[in-house]
Amino acid sequence: MPSTPEEPLLSRRQLRAQQAAAEQGAAEQGATERTGAEQSGAEQSGAEPAAASGGTASVQPPLLPRQAAESAEPGDDAAAFLTTSDVGGSGRGRTNRRSLLADEPPREKRSHKGAWGCLIVFVVLAALVAGVALFLQGPISQIIAATQGPADFTAEEAATGEDVIVMIHDGNGGSEIAATLVEEGVVKSFDAFYSILLQTAPEPVFQPGAYQLKTKMVASTALDALLDEDTRLNQTVIVPEGTAAVDVLAAISEGTDIPLADLQAAAANVAQFGLPAEATTLEGFLFPATYTFSPEATAEVALQTMVNRQYEALDAAGVAVAERWSTIVFASLIQREAGLRDDYYKVSRVFLNRLDPGQWDSGLLQSDATVAYGTGKTHLVTTTDAERADAGNPYNTYAHPGMVVGPISNPGDLAIDAALHPVDGSWLFFVTINLDSGETAFSTTVEEHDAAVIVWQNWMREHPEYG
Repeated sequence: MPSTPEEPLLSRRQLRAQQAAAEQGAAEQGATERTGAEQSGAEQSGAEPAAASGGTASVQPPLLPRQAAESAEPGDDAAAFLTTSDVGGSGRGRTNRRSLLADEPPREKRSHKGAWGCLIVFVVLAALVAGVALFLQGPISQIIAATQGPADFTAEEAATGEDVIVMIHDGNGGSEIAATLVEEGVVKSFDAFYSILLQTAPEPVFQPGAYQLKTKMVASTALDALLDEDTRLNQTVIVPEGTAAVDVLAAISEGTDIPLADLQAAAANVAQFGLPAEATTLEGFLFPATYTFSPEATAEVALQTMVNRQYEALDAAGVAVAERWSTIVFASLIQREAGLRDDYYKVSRVFLNRLDPGQWDSGLLQSDATVAYGTGKTHLVTTTDAERADAGNPYNTYAHPGMVVGPISNPGDLAIDAALHPVDGSWLFFVTINLDSGETAFSTTVEEHDAAVIVWQNWMREHPEYG
């Protein structure tokens, strides 16, 4: 049997057009039927029949197959280009695209404005939340810190502490003592000790001298130990590396029964200690270490003990007697200028490069530490423009070329070794950009150094206590 052709699939527009045509045909059929009725009535009444408008048979809209109804897609414009047969004898032939579109109800355009609006609102809200979080980060951290209290060692951590001797100097205030304890690892934070100190009544009075403490102490325990006479070491003195002679004399007086006046008088008689001929003071020859003297020790005995210890260090480093003076002078400069251990050897190289006419024409070391020492500011390494321009200061290496005229501190083993064994390098500049950590930037060119100086200046502005 020949196959039966399938009915074509019709779109919704075609369906609506056919339905409209069918409805129009039905309306015309109704009009014809009314006319026929009128004619029949006229005949019955003897009236002349009217002319027929055209007898059109009643045609129902075609039944579409289920496949056509299910396959039709909304907005199928392809149907607009198809022809439609005259339905219902309406006299309408071909239906063009415009007529079909005219019958179609207007489509609603999908607007993207709503989606974009939601996205913009979301982005704005996210930015506001991030800004508020950033703004409140500091206050929230402060609130948490205030709730938890300052960082302090626990009892378990304190049990692992090791012995350490801490020196308290005459005139040290609570803040200075707190800083010393943090530096020596005795307490975990400055605030942990200082806050307890402020809450203690009556106000504690600290006696200068050396104290036997431990690392990792609970802050309250450390305070009790400093106020306990049993922890204070009799006749004990601590001299840190880089300490100036004037401060060494004060430390001896604080840790022993030797009067400061006796120490100053003994130090003025330099010849009795067997120093190099160039030496006019004890500066540089009082080895930094911890000393314990007998109660009967005199000023001369204490000072000679320190000088002898420095000679032992020089001998151990292989320094000839004839080279003691130059080695101590250079080592004392390195001791004051260097921070981290590895930097000692780099600082040594920078100064030697500056003494080389082939690398540095002026021969000026330009060390602020030497200038500060000449002004009597033995605790500073920063200077003013006027101080650096003062040629009347014999220690001013901005004005006087060559090695500094004498020691500016009392160096230890590391500085002595760095003076003897500088690392290789072409650096001509260095600046410590963080005085807390000792981080130092070394440079070969002026441009590199200028950039590092800006970093240092910014750090100094944030830490005016170092000014």
